[in-house]
Amino acid sequence: MTIGITDSKKYEDYRQWIANAGTNITIQCLSYKLDNLDLVASCDGIILTGGHDVHPALYNKPNYLDVLDADQIDEERDAFEMSVIAAAISMGKPILGICRGLQIANVYFGGTLIVDIPTIIGSNKHGKIEGQDQRHDISIISGSLISAITNQHIGTVNSAHHQSADTIGEELRATAFSDNNIVEALEYKQPEGKTWLLLVQWHPERISNDESFSLSIRKAFLTACKDSSM
Repeated sequence: MTIGITDSKKYEDYRQWIANAGTNITIQCLSYKLDNLDLVASCDGIILTGGHDVHPALYNKPNYLDVLDADQIDEERDAFEMSVIAAAISMGKPILGICRGLQIANVYFGGTLIVDIPTIIGSNKHGKIEGQDQRHDISIISGSLISAITNQHIGTVNSAHHQSADTIGEELRATAFSDNNIVEALEYKQPEGKTWLLLVQWHPERISNDESFSLSIRKAFLTACKDSSM
């Protein structure tokens, strides 16, 4: 089985998280720097990783650019990953989006983002503090994919983001929330006939000893990848 993981500064965290799941997994880094969009076809599933802010022009809020740090935006990465999502969906590849991965996928489906949670919402509970993830509670919608995977309705996850989903993209629904109604998970509104897709705002790759909010997600994703390749 081959898993494609989009490139990021902390790519190794994601690679190791998947590699720890077993020996019969090949991992492929997907990056505009490698110009290897064509490799999506050979992957059994795709992980969209965290990192850069999505350029606000992609969700029709270019005036918010002044709020952001230009060094935290990579337009080439944005364009490449939008193409990765399009290719994966067209080919029926399972997708797991993590942090920025949730955000870029929401934008792909026509959604928008809260450009900066502290500025817009007035909450400082979600970004890192002195380089360390924060932790906070989330509530999960019953009957959702994330509920079935975690077998939880409430829980505690790590948090390292200053942006989040605002208007939810067409075809998607929000299925987990934290304080101030911050979206913590997205999935298909009507999953019937569609390939597996789960988008989470936390970082399961950095809480790899957590059964519900890391290991169960990894297992569900890899199972979906295996099933879709058969």
